[in-house]
Amino acid sequence: MSLPPDRLDRFARHIVLPELGGAGQVALAEAHVVLIGCGGIGNPALQYLAAAGVGRLTLVDDDAVDLSNLQRQTLFTPADIGRAKADVAAEWTARFDPTLKVCAHVGRIGGANAAQVLQDATLVLDGSDNFATRLAVSDACVQLGIPLTSAAIGRFQGQVASFAGHLAGESCYRCFVGDAFDAEDCDTCASDGVLGAMVGLVGAFAAMQAIRVLLSGHAALGDDPQWGRLHLFEGLVPSLRTMRIARDPECRGCSAAA
Repeated sequence: MSLPPDRLDRFARHIVLPELGGAGQVALAEAHVVLIGCGGIGNPALQYLAAAGVGRLTLVDDDAVDLSNLQRQTLFTPADIGRAKADVAAEWTARFDPTLKVCAHVGRIGGANAAQVLQDATLVLDGSDNFATRLAVSDACVQLGIPLTSAAIGRFQGQVASFAGHLAGESCYRCFVGDAFDAEDCDTCASDGVLGAMVGLVGAFAAMQAIRVLLSGHAALGDDPQWGRLHLFEGLVPSLRTMRIARDPECRGCSAAA
C-alpha cells in the first residue's frame, strides 16, 4: 500500500519521525481498531486515533449523550443530548476525515457477541466503565489473538496498559484484576466524580499506547509494545509510575493460550 499525495501532506509530521516514518503510517492506515466505550476515555482516544490515520474504526457503546457528559466528553454538544454516543462519535469521525472507514455499534458487548463485534480487529482499545464488559472483552481478545489496550479512570487517578494474553508468557487483563469482578457493580464517575482534564490525559495516553502496539513490526516506535506494563497516573501530585503485571498460570482467561 502506498499513500496518495494528500495523505502524505496530512501525515507529514508523522512521516518525518524516524520512529514512525512512511512504513508506520501505512501500518496505521491498514489497521482496524475497535473502541469499546465512546465516553470519557473514548472521546480523546478516538480523536487521536482518527488524527493518526487509523484506517478503520469500530465504535461500540450502548449509552446516550447526557448533559452531565459535556464536562469531559468533548466530542458532544448540547444538541447531541439523547442521541446514541456511538452514532455521534461516528459522525464526528466521518466529518474529521472522510477517508477513514467508521462503523457505529450501538449496543452492549459481552460474552455472547464479543467475538462477532471484535472480528478482524488489529487491536481493541477498552475504555468501558464496568468490569463485566472489560473481562468479557479481555477473554475474547485472548481467544481471537487480538492485542488489548485497557484504560480506566476515577477521580484524579488513571491507568493504562496493553495486554497480549494470547502470546506465550504475556499476561491478560484478567491476570491483573482476577475473577472477582465479573459483575456490573463498580465505582462510577457519577458517584465518585472525575476531573475532565484528567480524562483527556488518560484517553490521549491510551491512544499513544495503542499506536505503539499498531506499529509493532512496522516501525521503531513499535519495537517495544510494553505488554503487561501498567502505567498509573496520579493527577493531584502529579506523578506517573509503572508496574509489571505478571501472567497468572491459573488465569482462566489466558492459561490455555500459547
